[in-house]
Amino acid sequence: MHSIVRRIPMMLGPLIGGILITAYGIVSGIKISFCISILLCVVGIFFQQQFSEEKEEKTELISPFQLWKKFDARLKNLLVSDILIRFCEQIPYVFVVLWCLDVVKISPVEFGILTSIEMITSALIYIPVASFSDTLERKPFVAITFVFFTLFPVMLYFSGSFALLAVAFFIRGLREFGEPTRKAMIMDFSVIGAEARSFGLYYFIRDTIVAFAAFVGGWLWQLNPTINLFSAFVFGIIGTVYFLLSGKGTEKSVAIK
Repeated sequence: MHSIVRRIPMMLGPLIGGILITAYGIVSGIKISFCISILLCVVGIFFQQQFSEEKEEKTELISPFQLWKKFDARLKNLLVSDILIRFCEQIPYVFVVLWCLDVVKISPVEFGILTSIEMITSALIYIPVASFSDTLERKPFVAITFVFFTLFPVMLYFSGSFALLAVAFFIRGLREFGEPTRKAMIMDFSVIGAEARSFGLYYFIRDTIVAFAAFVGGWLWQLNPTINLFSAFVFGIIGTVYFLLSGKGTEKSVAIK
């Protein structure tokens, strides 16, 4: 539910931003967008402080290093494949808008529409797949998700019109196909009694390493945008193959404690 709700502003934001940039120009449009964003952040902080309640619970103290040692081997394998796939995502991530606006030459509003297509697809796919994640085998769902991650950079490269870009962003939206299942797998393999901390440590490790993908992506983009996109594609292939080979024991029947 959280993943669906959060995609509503992610769908509307780029569309509104594209309209502002088209109406007021790049500099003024972005400044107006920043002001609106700051205002919404302040309102969000206010609501969070007013309506959130914290429950104090006593838990066993355990260091991240000790927690890592207790990680299930299957969780570590999932983490490695996830890192590789996120490199596939993040290497071209910030440059997707440049490819669409400067190479394909679509308008900012059209890019906002493309983002809306992606977010609508993501939200709609979450509903049926999330309901299946606890009733069907999980490995195929995650594998299919990794395939969609892998396909997007190469689809983007061959998209020379708005219509083809719409197909590419639809594929990008389908990346969420196995996200509920992958998150369920993380919880299944988490350390008993420290599930929340295991979940947090998983994402801390993943995102810390994947942060360097931005540097790699910038360097590859300077060399050539084509190299950037196909390097991401290669990372996607490696991550998908690694998961398929190392994902033994990730099936639901084996994963459930």
